[in-house]
This record gives sequence, structure tokens and C-alpha cells, in this order.
Amino acid sequence: MQRLFAPGGPWAVPWAQRILPAIEELVAKRPRQTLFTRFVPAAHPGQGPGTWARYYRRWAEVTLANVDPTLVELMPSLARFVPPAKVLDKRVYSPWTEGRLDALLHGSGVDTLVITGGETDVCVLATVLGAIDRGFRTVIVTDAICSSADQTHDALMELYRSRYSEQVEIAEMGEVLDGWRSPASSDRRIQS
Repeated sequence: MQRLFAPGGPWAVPWAQRILPAIEELVAKRPRQTLFTRFVPAAHPGQGPGTWARYYRRWAEVTLANVDPTLVELMPSLARFVPPAKVLDKRVYSPWTEGRLDALLHGSGVDTLVITGGETDVCVLATVLGAIDRGFRTVIVTDAICSSADQTHDALMELYRSRYSEQVEIAEMGEVLDGWRSPASSDRRIQS
């Protein structure tokens, strides 16, 4: 949920503004437990390992050398929660591959990740698969994730429900908030 993906940004995601209030409400309830990830583009066109170099030749205008650096920042309505919320920068879609997220969570007692943001079929997907691989209880908030492609968003939601039903829970924001209010409900599975 960065300015890169906000209206007017180079990678604008039309649904981002629609889900932003839900994310704000979730973060407002648990700012100290919130971790934002930011996708930080390469510094220059053609930089990056392997196919990332080709990617940044294609998206040269979004490299740090060519884009307004404030576009990498969180959307202002979310940035106000930092601190106490934390920010983790990543140079690829997954927040897991560089090891900082594992280090941050190791020994923290965290066993559940509530996932929001964009895009369902890119960064959200990479986050979810890494969480599954590490055995976290993974809850995807359906009205707090989005994609710029409705077809792949819908396909991923069906994939989560059908192929990952033992490892991924699907919930609307209200269900998550209800679960946070009621300690007894935290043991039951959330599924829609």
C-alpha cells in the first residue's frame, strides 16, 4: 500500500483506494503488531539479478533514478501508524527471501499472520506462500486485498479456498475484528 500503487502513481491499482479504509481500520486496532512491507525498485534501469535486470529495463521509469522517491513511501493514511508499526523494505515480491522478516519474527511468539494489501497475484501471493512454508496460521482478509487484474485476483482467491484450505483461512475484515475482540473465538477457523 505504497504511493507507487495509489491513484496517479506509475503502477496505480484501481482497487487500492477501495480497500484502504479496511486496512486503516485493521491497523488502527493493532498498530504495534503491524508490519508494512515496501517494494523498493532497483536504483537504475537494467539493475538486478537475472530476470530482474530485464524487468527494470522494461520499467526504467520506476527505478529510483527516475521516479519521485516519495512514491516508495506508504500511502499517507497508513504512514501515520509508523511507529509503532514497523516497515520492512524488500527488493523482490516476497518479504521472505532476504531473511529480514524471518529474523524479525524468530522468537517473537507470533504464530498468525493477517495479510492485507496489494497485489493479490504478486506481492500478496509471495507473502502467503512464504507464510505457508514457514507454518504460520495465515489469514487473508478478503475485503482488504486487491489486484489491478480482477481475473487473476478472483483466480487466486479460488486457489486459496480450494488448494490451500488447510493452510490459509479466508475472512472478511469484520470477522477478523470480531476474533480480536473475543479471545475464545481465536481458536476457531475463519472460513468464507
